[in-house]
Amino acid sequence: MAHLANRRSENIAGDFYVDTSCIDCDTCRWMTPAVFERQAGKSAVHHQPANESERLAAMQALLSCPTGSIGTIDKPTDMKTAQTSIPIHVVDNIYHCGYHAENSYGAASYLIVRPEGNILVDSPRFAPPLVKQIVAMGGVKYLYLTHRDDVADHQKFHDRFGCERILHIDEINEGTRGVEHQLTGVEPIQFAPDMQIIPVPGHTQGHTVLRYQNHYLFTGDHLARSRQLGHLVGFREACWYNWKIQIESMKKLTQYEFDWVLPGHGRRYHTDVKSMQVELQRCIAWMSQNQASGDWA
Repeated sequence: MAHLANRRSENIAGDFYVDTSCIDCDTCRWMTPAVFERQAGKSAVHHQPANESERLAAMQALLSCPTGSIGTIDKPTDMKTAQTSIPIHVVDNIYHCGYHAENSYGAASYLIVRPEGNILVDSPRFAPPLVKQIVAMGGVKYLYLTHRDDVADHQKFHDRFGCERILHIDEINEGTRGVEHQLTGVEPIQFAPDMQIIPVPGHTQGHTVLRYQNHYLFTGDHLARSRQLGHLVGFREACWYNWKIQIESMKKLTQYEFDWVLPGHGRRYHTDVKSMQVELQRCIAWMSQNQASGDWA
């Protein structure tokens, strides 16, 4: 919970503020760029909401902040409205779950609503308002986990919804030994007619991505758009297994068509299939040239 006494001096005057507990995860900045931006290494309010839509987006960011670092001077009267607006519609039957978890360093998770059973991609916080909304949207059949870093409250979601969890065996640790579907190998897996899981080792040894309906690629921490560089990247400064192997895994993705990149960290990206392939090649070239760490998110 944010504390006014710890309000960062970089915030513009007004109701919303970010306090010093911010961990610079970028959540509020990509969710609500009209209100939040990076200043002096952390998030701050650069513009107070000027209308209802900006106010709602700021409240959604407040609820999604993994460290509760966003606060308001006045007690909000629209908290219920904000809570019922999450999950947030992204495109077609895909929703951003909000309520990012601190132990996933603020990674985004998504809900795919489908007649065959909903898919939760990576785990958000097990927040009661979010759980209530997911129940109303049909629950969870599968909880797909891209890799070990973004599992958060997977056990609580499994216990509540009875969902079957999916994670590569190379990512299994003591906290995930009970995962129902432990994937193996490096070949693509057609898990369901509309679900293709592609192993992409590099960031971690058993990282995978989910290609849904040949359009949407849920990429975890493998691939995202960089706000600063303006193109797709892999995170060199956060490669925990092997950078050269991650480059090879990135090359593997050129075999597949998709037009959306929906990452856990970094920014989403949407373009046509042909342009996405151009962007992937640009990403691979940049990764091959870059062997030093840096801050590109």
